[in-house]
Amino acid sequence: MKTKITESNIQKPKVNVITLGCSKNVYDSEVLMGQLKAGQLEVAHESAELGENDIVVINTCGFIDNAKQESIDTILQYSELKEQGKIGKVIVTGCLSERYKPELSAEINNVDAYFGTNDLPELLAEIGVNYKHELIGERLLTTPSHFAYFKIGEGCNRPCSFCAIPLMRGQHVSKSMEDLVKEAKMLAKKGTKELILIAQDLTYYGLDLYNERKLADLLRKLSDVNGIEWIRLQYAYPSGFPMEILDVMKERENICNYLDMPLQHISDPMLKSMRRGITKQKTIDLVDQIRSKVPDIALRTTLICGYPGETEQDFEEMKEWVAATKFDRLGCFTYSHEEKTHAHSLEDNVPEEVKQQRVEEIMDIQQGISFEKNQAKVGQSFRVLIDKKEGDFFVGRTEFDSPEVDNEVLIDAKMNYAPVGSFVQVKIDRAEDFDLYGHLVK
Repeated sequence: MKTKITESNIQKPKVNVITLGCSKNVYDSEVLMGQLKAGQLEVAHESAELGENDIVVINTCGFIDNAKQESIDTILQYSELKEQGKIGKVIVTGCLSERYKPELSAEINNVDAYFGTNDLPELLAEIGVNYKHELIGERLLTTPSHFAYFKIGEGCNRPCSFCAIPLMRGQHVSKSMEDLVKEAKMLAKKGTKELILIAQDLTYYGLDLYNERKLADLLRKLSDVNGIEWIRLQYAYPSGFPMEILDVMKERENICNYLDMPLQHISDPMLKSMRRGITKQKTIDLVDQIRSKVPDIALRTTLICGYPGETEQDFEEMKEWVAATKFDRLGCFTYSHEEKTHAHSLEDNVPEEVKQQRVEEIMDIQQGISFEKNQAKVGQSFRVLIDKKEGDFFVGRTEFDSPEVDNEVLIDAKMNYAPVGSFVQVKIDRAEDFDLYGHLVK
């Protein structure tokens, strides 16, 4: 007997979303997945299980050379699987696709469709799903449910010479406070305890909507949301930094004493060429003012080595400043010569091996600083949020640490029990360069 084919027994394709790049892309993938689920499709994030009818959506990064290459390699990997009949469709979105759509279409022409960073409705239509405007704040978290990246704005108006983000993400657009509070309440109801505020530049928040910087007001409103126990600030720009957010940090217990402020360099010739809008002395003064207002704040920064024209003197100046400033957290990257940026007109004249050597020297200094700061924590107790169980350890973070990039606290699972997603009190027994080890205390 033949089976009658009906809509109910036709298997819908599963959509497998692959996310590359930064936390902003993680957020975008989560929004996409929320829309797909609302469209009655089965959705997975980076699943290893693939079916011959499945659709793979690759959310690409186009920030620097390494990230671009990873995105291209991933597109090639899945387009090959499509050629072999192991998956049905390949769709590419995100920053790389926004920036290089014509080139990608010409070079990898068996991809079904390419979309940019602001083409969500069109991407959904390609899959057969209608975009639902009413789903403000609805998303499928790819992080553990107890923390979520929380994007408060898109794009960037800063003129930094080395950065291609405005080319890929456009000008700054703030989300309304009403929508953000609604989203925070939704997340809290689902068990989210930590909001990690992200944008290309948090400090610009509100200028386009309210004609003034409104990050401090937004922080107060988010701080009032029941269930949100930590609010963390990432990606603050130093020039024109709104000092009032430090007052809110001091007055509200659930705003972490943590600030991620990419400073990029310290020598005046480099800062001027980078178009950072700040000088060495103003940078030093700003760090001092921040630490004076919030003495136990953890400051994280990122730096670039090998920018065009960076001399040994410029680099030595940066090394001395890093050693003297003693940032709590620091990341360092080699300069990437990006097309259509202002710096692309300059000669990329620092050899790659010199760039890499400089990065290693900076990170060696920071490793020593981190070790010294961690040793000072031995014997102290900290409130820790447990992120996962890994091997014989429960792994968590203090308020001074962001996921993926900062220190972790490891607790022996044979001697202690700390449920994932819970807050526990931990006394630090020993410390390494970038890890703390401790036990639970009541």
